[in-house]
Amino acid sequence: MLPPGTVPPSLLLVLAVFRDCFTAPSFETLAALVTGTVTRTGRRTVTGMLTGAGLSARWPHDRAHRFFAAGVWDLDRVGLVLARLIVERLLPAGAALQVAVDDTLFKRTGRKVFGAAWQYDGAATGPKPIGRGTCFVVVALVVRLPFLTRPIALPILARLWRPKQGKTKVDLALDLVALLARAFTDRRIDVVADGAYHGRALRELPGTVTWTCRLPVNAALYELAPPPTGRRGRPCLKGAKIGTPKSWAEQAVFTAHTVTRYNRPPATVHIAELVCLWYGSFHTRTIRVLLVRDPGSTKPFDLALVTTDLTTPAAELVERYAGRWSIETTFEEVREHLGVGQAQNRVRAAVERTVPFGLYVYSLTVIWYALHGHHPADVAEHRARAPWYTTKTTPSFQDMVVKLRRTVIAARNMPEHAGQPTDHEIAAVHRAWAAAAA
Repeated sequence: MLPPGTVPPSLLLVLAVFRDCFTAPSFETLAALVTGTVTRTGRRTVTGMLTGAGLSARWPHDRAHRFFAAGVWDLDRVGLVLARLIVERLLPAGAALQVAVDDTLFKRTGRKVFGAAWQYDGAATGPKPIGRGTCFVVVALVVRLPFLTRPIALPILARLWRPKQGKTKVDLALDLVALLARAFTDRRIDVVADGAYHGRALRELPGTVTWTCRLPVNAALYELAPPPTGRRGRPCLKGAKIGTPKSWAEQAVFTAHTVTRYNRPPATVHIAELVCLWYGSFHTRTIRVLLVRDPGSTKPFDLALVTTDLTTPAAELVERYAGRWSIETTFEEVREHLGVGQAQNRVRAAVERTVPFGLYVYSLTVIWYALHGHHPADVAEHRARAPWYTTKTTPSFQDMVVKLRRTVIAARNMPEHAGQPTDHEIAAVHRAWAAAAA
């Protein structure tokens, strides 16, 4: 059993929804590793998570390793339970699900690490955007919380992608989105993705799913198919060729719209719309193309979007696509504040589970903070510690992590019997409290 004080009651209340996904011992391990991932300030290896939970001297380290390498639990099932928790507790009833899809590389060394390979790394800092590691396709729910001015992407599903192993990243993304659509048949799902997520796989989109992504500059656009002529032979599948987005932009009519993007004040942009076919990717499915141009721009357009959503106003689609950037912020924060990708395992099951586990911990931290941790004084307390942040008005993810760490520290140091704490105990709590913000 978990020693008293290992997991705060408020965090255990959030984790309780996952009990049916695990055996009783595995659920205890889950709770401990989630807590250890948040409280650990050093490297988040598997044993580092155990150390962060304060169990390195109580549990054998192979218990934590077995949880990832041989545990009988399903990653997708856990993700769907997490999605249900977010939808029920953080989203309005009946609202459409805003979903961001992207992939990211977690660098790994070692010749025997399953799935590790040299591949594209969008977060590379050198002159060449490549790195060796494991790449994960991630699906995240984009939510707006009352205490934040920007949307935040909460990962709910993730899957390892291996180069030259059959399925493409688009195939994996569609598999995960279809899984989400089957779990939420009563909700519309609006997906946004970057320019890499298009292709023939999207011809099989579920009926409740819309897909919006960047349109390649060399995409060949066509008019809608003409009505049948009544003559013998197969009817035309597409109309006359329109050309590329650039060639169409020369004759397109742009209208002014006010949009709010990237946590900036509302601004005016000019948008041109076209209902047409992109035969190469969506075949005969009707799509919309939006060309967005900023005021004063000398380019034909600054952004080209393609979407299967035929009803949402153009300005809302542009704002929806801008919310995609929140998943990029999530990838940076999971590395910086949770050490996701630092685990040093190499067998297939462990590699496929450890990174998604860290992504789920990110979502759980935000959920815990929204339900149990937020206080209006949190920002003022942070500014008191760091007065140079003169424009800080909302809590960051780091603030959420610090708040949860301190809650764990308070739970661990709560005396079992009422009485006056000693000076040594008070000093120990003060040191741990300060270290939580490190």
